[in-house]
Amino acid sequence: MKRQPLRTLSYGLLVGLLWVTTTGPSFGEDASASGEASEKAMGLEAQAVFETLKGMEGTWSGDFDNTETGSKMEAIHVFEVSAAGTVVMETMAPGTVHEMINMYHLDGEDLMLTHYCAGGNQPQMRLDRETSTAENLIFDFTGGTNLDPTKDPHIHSARLELKGENSLGSHWSSWNEGKAAMDVEFQLSRQK
Repeated sequence: MKRQPLRTLSYGLLVGLLWVTTTGPSFGEDASASGEASEKAMGLEAQAVFETLKGMEGTWSGDFDNTETGSKMEAIHVFEVSAAGTVVMETMAPGTVHEMINMYHLDGEDLMLTHYCAGGNQPQMRLDRETSTAENLIFDFTGGTNLDPTKDPHIHSARLELKGENSLGSHWSSWNEGKAAMDVEFQLSRQK
């Protein structure tokens, strides 16, 4: 199957949408990292989740909703395992001026995510093992570089919805001025 070139406009709109402040509901509000681990979390180990992410290697395509026009736009994400198997790199909009990178790696018992944004900042998130399940991975904001979370627009949380080996929901929540701003959802399928 020949890969179609990604339209630059679609990710240009995405980047713009992520930074537009709105007042709609948001998933992934700032979660507390304290407290006792639930039974569900005790069964969810970062290493097992990381192995699942490594199994996502390949090119995924699909669409996302353009809330400005009400239409669906094309999306491509590429997952690669790198650094001797110690990192999973997800490239969003590869080869465009709006290319963004997500790096997933283990830090002891935690699974970390750093989003290298086209907006010039690098928010960092940690897998919330208390609320995540094997099919619904929730990453909460822990800090970042080149941003002040109380005022700067940034990706604040992410959720990967694993719907079998070849289907993925990728949800991203941005914050601006210290509060929820906009959510973007990608529905992706693995290219064969």
